[in-house]
Amino acid sequence: MDYDALAAELRKLRENVAGVTDTVLAASDGIPILTDVAKNVEPAHISALAAADLGIARQASEVIGLGKLSQTVVFGSEGYMAVYSISRTALMVVLGDKGLNLGRLLHETRPAIERIGSIMTT
Repeated sequence: MDYDALAAELRKLRENVAGVTDTVLAASDGIPILTDVAKNVEPAHISALAAADLGIARQASEVIGLGKLSQTVVFGSEGYMAVYSISRTALMVVLGDKGLNLGRLLHETRPAIERIGSIMTT
């Protein structure tokens, strides 16, 4: 796996989307693979929470008949946590402050997820 290419993708998201503060790539079981986080963010905790969030949302999507889950977004009074399914075995977490541009994030993450998925499978 090309960790430098993955790190570049995470960095590009932070640079291209206003309000992105932290990014994490993790296995679907919640174990961090690669992180770009501030000192006050614990990647293992974020990864575990994101895996649980995505697992529950994936089940809900399947049971309700909404099709394949692509993402969840947690809206908080101080910011956001977006969790994206890279594959059945990997996920990406993007944390953002109150100024996060959600439209821009959606626009930038779709191609980034494809590139990250491709990097992770080679």
